[in-house]
Amino acid sequence: MPDEILSDPTLALAEQLIARRSVTPEDGGCMAIIAERLERIGFACEHIDRNGVTNLWARRGAAAPLLCFAGHTDVVPTGPLDQWHSDPFVPTLRDGLLYGRGAADMKGSLAAFVTAVEDFVAARPQHAGSIAFLLTSDEEGDATDGTVAVTEALRARGEAMDYCIVGEPTAVNALGDTVKNGRRGSLSGKLTVKGVQGHIAYPHLAKNPIHLAAPAIAELAQTVWDEGNEFFPPTTWQISNIHGGTGATNVIPGHVDLLFNFRFATASTPEGLQARVHDILDRHGLQYELKWTLGAKPFLTGRGALVDSALAAIREETGIAAELSTTGGTSDGRFIAEICPQVVEIGPVNATIHKIDECVEAAALPRLSAIYRRILEKLLPAHV
Repeated sequence: MPDEILSDPTLALAEQLIARRSVTPEDGGCMAIIAERLERIGFACEHIDRNGVTNLWARRGAAAPLLCFAGHTDVVPTGPLDQWHSDPFVPTLRDGLLYGRGAADMKGSLAAFVTAVEDFVAARPQHAGSIAFLLTSDEEGDATDGTVAVTEALRARGEAMDYCIVGEPTAVNALGDTVKNGRRGSLSGKLTVKGVQGHIAYPHLAKNPIHLAAPAIAELAQTVWDEGNEFFPPTTWQISNIHGGTGATNVIPGHVDLLFNFRFATASTPEGLQARVHDILDRHGLQYELKWTLGAKPFLTGRGALVDSALAAIREETGIAAELSTTGGTSDGRFIAEICPQVVEIGPVNATIHKIDECVEAAALPRLSAIYRRILEKLLPAHV
């Protein structure tokens, strides 16, 4: 590995953060390391902790526009330690890759955030606008006391963002090939279809809820909920769990339970999807209970200053024409989009996230830092 990579400050900071055991919702001291560096370059750091979750809001400047870097210091559990080729909390370089839990998701991005801003501020101390960091230790867990707590506090005092970059690992094959400019919503349902329990030899004295529910389930599975749009694929409905019966082979069950989920685009609304499900169940004459949980609303950032700057910065730094994508699961971008009109996610290759031997290409980290810095230069120019 070239000496300039081994001595790179972004790689060094990523190693320092990986060495902190920050399994969700623990921060492990990561934010203290970051806050210390940010304070050196003029950031005011504020902790907005809630219910044992560590949250940091750091801001430099008071003018608009405000560009925020958002991410999380917590990581998922390691899984079986004996399957790792090196200690997941001892950052290890092998064959050009940096190994460790959080290397890709997302301590590498956090390190790139910090060094990008350090370099930018050193070169342009009188830059226009403001820069902020929103960091949490509650992204990989319940996500109830992390980014959402900070955005609630910011909204209460009227503090809004103009642009936000979330450091989620978005690349598929090479750094810069994919920018997430939105995410689908998540709507879950817990459905209980009721019948009448009885002896399986006397079906006329019972009502089998599985048989009753089957036609409705088939219709739900075949329904076209929407056609998607330019940025989103069509909305999907999937059963994740189904359970009915007592375990005996001679008993008709009294009820059947289903768990299902919509991943929905901006072409649909939670209220519209709920109404259509109830209509199908009612038309099939089912006696049922249905409880809904809205896990996330969809968000979308169309072409504009942030997307255009991100695509240009990636092209200039890597030569890649990045693809805009809204695929994948939910992210904390869903909370930030409530107070920020333009949100994108840009980070390293995601092939090993949450896996044994999670890793990131070491040389990608300084390039990621350079991409972030180029975006800063485009959105927050120096005062004339």
